[in-house]
Amino acid sequence: MCPICESKNFSKTYKLYDDRYGYAGNFNLFRCSDCGHKFLDHQFTPEEIGNLYSNYYPRSEMKIEDYSPIKYKKGFKSWFNGERGRAYTYVPKNVRVLDIGCGFGESLGYHKIRGCDVYGVEADENIKRVADTFGFNVKVGLFSANDYEKEFFEYVTMDQVIEHVTDPYEILTGIFKILKPNGYLVLSTPNSNGWGAWLFGKRWINWHPPYHLHHFSKKSLIIISQKEGFEVEKIKTITSSEWLFYQWIHLITFPQRGEKSIFWNSRTVERTLFQKILLKLISLLHKTKINHVITRFFDTIGLGDNLIVVLRKKA
Repeated sequence: MCPICESKNFSKTYKLYDDRYGYAGNFNLFRCSDCGHKFLDHQFTPEEIGNLYSNYYPRSEMKIEDYSPIKYKKGFKSWFNGERGRAYTYVPKNVRVLDIGCGFGESLGYHKIRGCDVYGVEADENIKRVADTFGFNVKVGLFSANDYEKEFFEYVTMDQVIEHVTDPYEILTGIFKILKPNGYLVLSTPNSNGWGAWLFGKRWINWHPPYHLHHFSKKSLIIISQKEGFEVEKIKTITSSEWLFYQWIHLITFPQRGEKSIFWNSRTVERTLFQKILLKLISLLHKTKINHVITRFFDTIGLGDNLIVVLRKKA
């Protein structure tokens, strides 16, 4: 059954495996013919999720010295780079904001500098080092509305997070409770109905199994948002130009099942001389801005790789 529209009209699309960090196993990807939603057939326990993100994601290799707040400034350069496709860019100054899936805390630093009352949630225990060092209010673990007062936040953000959650309805129900009336939920998520998934097939960079459990269509996002009481103010594709740069590298460094990618694990997996030369050529090509032009074109016609969604809680 489709986890979004409950249709039984779905079929298997691909058999995938972790092509970044070497997590074991194969994972079936299904597509709903009625709402276009795609989903994995695997269900993780909270303990498995903690292990997946704490031990396989590369933040365990990051040092406190690597940390710095996000720097964002509106203008042509940020538009050309596709930076407006990130949820944090829609949060105004001096509001109370919760970032669910705050990663290594870069967005928290960005909001704090702008006078916001900042909170975070992150399953990866490596956020503890950042939170302890910089004094951020972060809950380590999975999001639960019970950890916060009702109608407490003016903004909640999820940047590349909703595709990771086991039950999207459950998390939207919780967010609705903790948002103030007319408060906003802003999220970004890969667009599996764009040009990238069509062209690159099983090697599309954003299938990212088993971390990405859900791949939303515009239709499935509207269905789930409206069922949970949100008003959809914006759904459009805005994609970072870096994504296409990463996609080319991902293609030429695609690992065998159970192996770590030399690109996504550059600190721990050694590259051959040939691979170094090839990656250098791709980097030089990226500097011509051709990836930027291609990305902006497909975003303009609504087929970009990233969806940005702005939802408002009805008063």
